[in-house]
Amino acid sequence: MEELTEEQIEELKADLLILEKELNEILTQANDAEKTVDLDLPIGRLTRMDAIQQQKMEEAGRNQSKLRLGQVNTALRMYQEDEYGYCRKCEEPIGYARLKAKPEAPFCLDCQNSLEKRMK
Repeated sequence: MEELTEEQIEELKADLLILEKELNEILTQANDAEKTVDLDLPIGRLTRMDAIQQQKMEEAGRNQSKLRLGQVNTALRMYQEDEYGYCRKCEEPIGYARLKAKPEAPFCLDCQNSLEKRMK
């Protein structure tokens, strides 16, 4: 895999900064909308179950956004340390196409596939 050019790195940094802003906005909105299901409200059992399920789904979405924001922050830190674009496992360059699709990706495609196979 070829190393990234300076132009590609700067473009990917801009992508990371946009993604960071979007994720922060999502988390802010999610925190503003967060509410606990009041079990004492006189609503039907199914309505309460729907509300609890919706709350769990929103919580899962928030957790996923927090995880991705952490990855974005790590990628930005790697950029500051001139280590952005290299796989954290094999230390080979991560392809531009992969980083364009997922700029916070910490692993090259081969290492990511290997990790996913082990998790199954």
